[in-house]
Amino acid sequence: MELLFLAHRIPFPPDRGDKIRSHHILKALARLAPVHVGCFADDPADRASEGDLASLATSHLLIDRGKSLARAGLEALARGAPLSVTAFHDARMARWVAEILRTRPIGAIYLFSGQVAQYVPANFRGRVIADLVDVDSAKFEAYGAQGHGFRAWMERREARLLAAEEARIARRAHATLLVSDAEAALFRKRLADPACTVQALGNGIDSDLYDPTKVTPDPRMAAIPGPRLIFTGQMDYAPNIAAVERAIARIMPSVRAAFPNASLHVVGRNPPPSLAAHDGRDGIRIWGRVDDVRPFLAAADMALVPLEIARGVQNKVLEAMSMALPVVLSTGAATGIAAAHGREFLTGDSDAALSKAICALAADPARAHSLGQAARSWIEAHAGWAAALESLPRLTGFDRPDFSDAA
Repeated sequence: MELLFLAHRIPFPPDRGDKIRSHHILKALARLAPVHVGCFADDPADRASEGDLASLATSHLLIDRGKSLARAGLEALARGAPLSVTAFHDARMARWVAEILRTRPIGAIYLFSGQVAQYVPANFRGRVIADLVDVDSAKFEAYGAQGHGFRAWMERREARLLAAEEARIARRAHATLLVSDAEAALFRKRLADPACTVQALGNGIDSDLYDPTKVTPDPRMAAIPGPRLIFTGQMDYAPNIAAVERAIARIMPSVRAAFPNASLHVVGRNPPPSLAAHDGRDGIRIWGRVDDVRPFLAAADMALVPLEIARGVQNKVLEAMSMALPVVLSTGAATGIAAAHGREFLTGDSDAALSKAICALAADPARAHSLGQAARSWIEAHAGWAAALESLPRLTGFDRPDFSDAA
C-alpha cells in the first residue's frame, strides 16, 4: 500500500507555520510508505523547492497558483462555495489525483488543510485523514464580527460555508486532526456530531536547529540599542498584521515612554504598505522576508506576540522559546502550549498588561534570562516532532516499529 498526500502549499521550504507542519508530517509519512504528493506553489521560491519535493516523493504534481482573488471570488459566488476552497480548485489536480488512485495502490489519503478535501472522490475506500490544523470557519466568524461593509459580509459568508464544508470533511474522514486539544474541542462543539472522530495532532519544533548556542545574531539588528523586541510571521496574514498594528499603536508607545531606546522588529515576508510605512519610525523596523529568521531571534531581547485572533499553536512562540527568548504574549497566542505563565512565558490580554510585562523584563535582565532559559528547557522536554507525530502510523494504518525515528 502507498500514501497520497495533498496540500494547499508545497511543504518546502519549511519557512512559515503551515509549511513547517506539513514538511515534518510529509517526512514522517515518507518513512512509512511510498508517498505521492499533490500541492500548489504560491511564488517562484516555492517552485524553486520542487527538487526537494521530488527527492522525497515517489511522484508529485506541483501547480502554480495563477487564479486571482477576484476570479476566485466570482467563481465562489457562482458556485455557492467558500472562496478559500474555490481558490484551490484546479482541474489538473483533480485529473492527477484520479490517475494516481487508478494506477497506484493507495491505502490512505492525508489531506493537509480543508482546501484540498475537494479532490477526494466519493468512491475512494481507503482511509482519509483530514488535517484541518485550525478551525478556519471560526477565524472568519471573528473577522466578520470585527469588520463592516461588503468585506465583513463576505467573511460571514465564508464562515458559514466553511463550517458546512468542515462538517462534510469530518463525516468523510477516518479522523479529523486539529493542532491542539483546545482547537479539537472547539471543532467538536461546532460540529455537534459524536460519530465523527476528532483529535489533536500537535506541532513540534526542531530544538537542535533553533538552538541559541549555534546561531550568530544578525549584526544589523544587534547593533541597535536595546531592549529589542521581535515579532515573526507571515506578514500578509491578517491576524499577524493586526497584532503588529496593535503593538505599534497601543503597546510600544508605553514601552518607549519607560525605555526610549526600545525597538520592535517585524520579521516576515510580504508586509503590506501600511506596515512598511512604519519602518524607521519610533523604534519600528520592518525587515520583511529574510533568508533565516534565527539570527534575528538571536539578536532580540524578547519576543512579543500580541495576537487578538489566534488559531491553534503558534510556531512563532515555540521558535522564540526554543531560542531561549523571554516571550510576552496574549492568552490566545499561548493556547495549545502547555507552558505556564510566570515560569516559561508571560501572558496578558490588555495593552497595559502586555506593556507592563515587557517593561518588567527590560528592567530586570536576570529575570528575563531566567525566563528564557526556562522556556528553552520546556521546549527540549515537551516539544519535539517525534513525540508530536507518534500517532501518525496508527491513524494512517501504516504502523511500523521504527517510526519514532521519522521526525
